[in-house]
Amino acid sequence: MFELNAMKTRHGLLLSLLVSLAFALPGSAQEWTRFRGPNGTGISHCKTIPTKWTEKDFRWKIELPGKGHSSPVVWGDRVFITSAEHVAPGGFYILCFNAGNGSKLWQRDFPLAPFQKNALNSFASATPSVDAERVYVSWGTPEHFMLAAFDHAGKTVWERDLGPFVSQHGPAVSPVLYDGRIILGNEQDGVSFLIAVDAKTGKTLWQTPRKGGDQMTAYSVPCMFHPRSGKPFLVFNSRTHGISGLDPATGVVLWEFPALSARSVSSSFISEAAGLVFGTCGGGGVGAYVAAIRPGDPAKGAKAEEAYRIKKPASPYVPTSLVVGDVAYLWTDQGLISCITAATGEVRWQQRTKPDAATKEGFFASPIWVDGRVFNVSRDGEVVVIEASPDHFKELFRFPLGETAHATPAVSGGRMFLRTESHLFCLGGEKR
Repeated sequence: MFELNAMKTRHGLLLSLLVSLAFALPGSAQEWTRFRGPNGTGISHCKTIPTKWTEKDFRWKIELPGKGHSSPVVWGDRVFITSAEHVAPGGFYILCFNAGNGSKLWQRDFPLAPFQKNALNSFASATPSVDAERVYVSWGTPEHFMLAAFDHAGKTVWERDLGPFVSQHGPAVSPVLYDGRIILGNEQDGVSFLIAVDAKTGKTLWQTPRKGGDQMTAYSVPCMFHPRSGKPFLVFNSRTHGISGLDPATGVVLWEFPALSARSVSSSFISEAAGLVFGTCGGGGVGAYVAAIRPGDPAKGAKAEEAYRIKKPASPYVPTSLVVGDVAYLWTDQGLISCITAATGEVRWQQRTKPDAATKEGFFASPIWVDGRVFNVSRDGEVVVIEASPDHFKELFRFPLGETAHATPAVSGGRMFLRTESHLFCLGGEKR
């Protein structure tokens, strides 16, 4: 018994050490590779982002050609972002900047004739994905849904035309990278499928058919879930299929739960500690509910089941929620923030960003966690910083960027990158 207890103690100490080392990694070591960073968690342990600042504290601010809502991604000393013109003759732009000083390294231009879309969407809303060799970009028109890869010098590596993209709101679907595969959701009002292509060649590795139909377009970006037992799986959210778990190697659907009765715009988020995956749905600019699903395990014959729901007004529609430890922060389009226990859905606290009902503010960007604080950006372009506390709400700071903003901040190399419709800002890092 003594040896068994000693073994458990050593195992516990080793586990604690590994966890401590993981959390001790400097924020500068983290690349921001996709929408909301690694695996879409929105979490950074960077120590060099200030809580409060002035205009003079920005490392740099640059004007972008055209406008857009896509978020920046970062690898090393390079920041990648997209933008587009809103009037004919139009153009879609892929841009690369030096992360340290904001100088433009290259720009690629593609013709893009403007088309009808939702007035709150842009022609450059999809966030790229990036790795050590390439940046992967999707954009589209009603006739052509494009997916392409470029090296870090801006040279085209491969390009795919996936066919028409049919939706009254227009395209805004972001690609993600996993295990050498670029995975892209394509659940729309026309021919629909999920696809994985080889990151090096663009060759199709698998293509899983999905249901299409009027008002069925999904904009949710997938993420990976690593269960305590069994193989990791991809999580996709959509109205037509609810919340799905797929084998990332083959595209085979492992389990599915019809949890979402309305359009899915916000992205998948997870709590591996609680063993739950989450999806939200809504319409008309208002979230309907958050569904927490316990995944199925095909190896054990277990089916997915719903753990709980959180209904409006606490449910986001566009912003993706944030899970930190055993709590989740739900930040709605209308600025209502709810801190819940991820495992049970119990509300710990709830507060509007502007308590006065006459001064409500709206949000399309998603919150991110940086070293004990939560950052988000309002549609009016105001950065809001709150304390990341499971016990109480406390607003720490606000800063107006001076322009409409829908993009989620990125953190990499010790710096935060903020994007408004036509400007890119850099904040933080070591003192100059």
